[in-house]
Amino acid sequence: MAIHKIGVILINLGSPEEPTKRGVARFLREFLADGRVVEIPRLIWWLLLNGLVIPLRAKRVAEAYRSIWLPEGSPLTVYTRGLAEKVHASLETDDSCKVKADGSSKVKKVTWAMTYGGPSIATRIVELSAEGMDKILLIPLFPQYSSTTTGAVYDSVANLIKRERNVPDVYIVKDYHQHPAYIEALAQCTEQHWEKYGRNDRLLMSFHGIPEDYAAKGDPYPEHCQNTANALAKRLNLKESDWKISYQSRFGRQRWLQPYTSKTLQEWGEQGLPGVDVICPAFSADCLETLEEIDVENRDFFIDAGGKNFSMIPCLNIHPAHVALMEQIIKENTF
Repeated sequence: MAIHKIGVILINLGSPEEPTKRGVARFLREFLADGRVVEIPRLIWWLLLNGLVIPLRAKRVAEAYRSIWLPEGSPLTVYTRGLAEKVHASLETDDSCKVKADGSSKVKKVTWAMTYGGPSIATRIVELSAEGMDKILLIPLFPQYSSTTTGAVYDSVANLIKRERNVPDVYIVKDYHQHPAYIEALAQCTEQHWEKYGRNDRLLMSFHGIPEDYAAKGDPYPEHCQNTANALAKRLNLKESDWKISYQSRFGRQRWLQPYTSKTLQEWGEQGLPGVDVICPAFSADCLETLEEIDVENRDFFIDAGGKNFSMIPCLNIHPAHVALMEQIIKENTF
């Protein structure tokens, strides 16, 4: 039986290469031009994006990126690359991942890519193919499926396939929003945070939002988010009054999934809730939306409204439980 050489690509959304107005503008132009992300007629949106959105947002967003930038680069890039490196190192010492029971496949390399910016998904697939990988497993680091995130990964692969004569053998993990190892990883991070910093009065599970219209058209994202939240609450033995789900990162004037994170935190502060912990289960790695939007902007909403203690639970990043989750998903999907 032939032994297949398998390459694995962990995929995240993407980040500017540098925290400058120019770097952010370049990234936003690619990201927001994707019809998966913004469903507005292309000509109208092109005019709005280049004539209004980017000129107004690039400088402010660049300043926000500079406030969270690490010496090694963007946090999202640093953590995504670090996760791939740790998973690769772990697989090198795990015989069960190297060779399947029937001897038919070997995981040879784990690397990373971004949907927007670099390194691109297509570039990584071509690289792995050139290195002799005849099967490639893609794991989008978006636990809950949405057409705006994982759907865009499928588009990238489809566009590559259209251009290639020798089509690569590619498999994409659609979601893992209820995977036991994922829920366990979230629970471990939460419990370790509580052990180190203490537990506040309520836990807010803040997910990235999408327009309500997208969900109405069939995007399963809100159902996936609710499933994740319910599973995590059950694992942590939380009562209904101990936690709540919310959605962040609104953009534009459309109605987005509700309740909104900012309004929820403001209301809790006004109600006199002493303290809140916030976790962002939709984000596999800390980034602008967690480090700045949640831990700075939304912290201020809560504190300014009367709240006292605000604590953000870090994303899974390179936590050992996150590495174990990726390794488990690879084991289940090496084909």
